[in-house]
Amino acid sequence: MIDMTPRRPTVRLLLSHPAHAIALGFGSGLSPLAPGTVGTLWAWLAFLVLQPHLGEMQMAALLLAGFFVGWWACTVTARALAMPDPSPVVWDEVLAFWLVLWLVTPAGVIAQGVAFVLFRYFDAAKLGPVAWADRLYKGRRGQPIGWAQGFGILFDDLVAALCTLLVISVWRFGAAIL
Repeated sequence: MIDMTPRRPTVRLLLSHPAHAIALGFGSGLSPLAPGTVGTLWAWLAFLVLQPHLGEMQMAALLLAGFFVGWWACTVTARALAMPDPSPVVWDEVLAFWLVLWLVTPAGVIAQGVAFVLFRYFDAAKLGPVAWADRLYKGRRGQPIGWAQGFGILFDDLVAALCTLLVISVWRFGAAIL
């Protein structure tokens, strides 16, 4: 019988398997306060380091690979923590915010900061389509965690990214016609 008692992530778990290191945002998800926000800040920093070295096709390939590797890593780590969407799993924030930054670049630090605030708002508040996406693949506590839950961990953050990009597009369009 599988033990479905939820567990807290530790540094030991982080280092025990590559999936855990990825899903826990290379340690950023271990933050005791606001792991999703810390994971998104880590994503921003990592993007600033990676982006100058990657062309458009390379960034697209990184995002695509990051999706499939992340799906695997989030599923494995959710199973290890016995939770369908553990808050310390922050690869979903990393991937989704990389997508936002990639699509708004070139953007200055203020525009990136606005993107950060909007993304965190949509991800945390779970309004409208984000709430729908969040509920769509959730398993119930105590049930075995499968690939659908791993996908669901990523899916609601990708919808939050799309909402963020929609607001930024409307903002830019409005500014352009004024």
